[in-house]
Amino acid sequence: MSFLLLLLLTFRAAAADTLLILGDSLSAGYRMATNVAWPALLNDKWQQKPMVVNASISGDTSQQGLSRLPALLKEHQPHWVLVELGGNDGLRGFAPQQTEQTLRQVLQAIKAANAKPLLMQIRLPANYGRRYNEAFSAIYPKLAKELDVPLLPFFMEEVYLKPQWMQDDGIHPNRDAQPFIADWMATRLAPLVKHDS
Repeated sequence: MSFLLLLLLTFRAAAADTLLILGDSLSAGYRMATNVAWPALLNDKWQQKPMVVNASISGDTSQQGLSRLPALLKEHQPHWVLVELGGNDGLRGFAPQQTEQTLRQVLQAIKAANAKPLLMQIRLPANYGRRYNEAFSAIYPKLAKELDVPLLPFFMEEVYLKPQWMQDDGIHPNRDAQPFIADWMATRLAPLVKHDS
C-alpha cells in the first residue's frame, strides 16, 4: 500500500510541473483569442506535461512583470519560468541599465522561489538606432551569464522574415504565425524543461 501511495504522490508531483510564461504582447496573443496564442498551442502539444501557464499581458514592461511575479509564483508554484519581457521598455526608450536591473530582480525572485528561470533574448526594431539597440540587446546575454540562466533565442527574428505572419502594425505576430512559434519554442525548450530536472 505504501508503495502505491508513493507511486501516486510521485505521479502527482510530475503532473503538477508547470512552466509559467511571464511575457508581454508577443506571448499574450495580442489581438487574438488566448487559446490560439503560442503558449496555449504549446500546452496542447505537450498535453499539459508540463502544464504551460500563460501569465503574459500585452503592454507589460519588465517593472510591471516584476510587480506581478510574487503573486504568480505563489499561485502557480512553477518549476520553470520563461521571462519574455523588456520589449515594451525598449519601445518606450527606457534606459537599458534600468531594464537590466529590473530583469535581474525578476530572475533572482524566480530563483528565490526555487523555480528555474529561463530568459528570452529580446531585440528591438532597427529604427530605434544602432547604439540603443546594441546596449539593449546586450542586457540578455549579460544577465544569462551572470546568473547562470539559459538564454533562448528571440522567436520574432524568424517571424519577421515572413510578412504574411505579421499583423499590420509590423510589430506583432498574427494568428497564422502561432503554430510555427509553438513548434519553434517546443524544440528550444525541450532540453531545458524536463520532468526529471
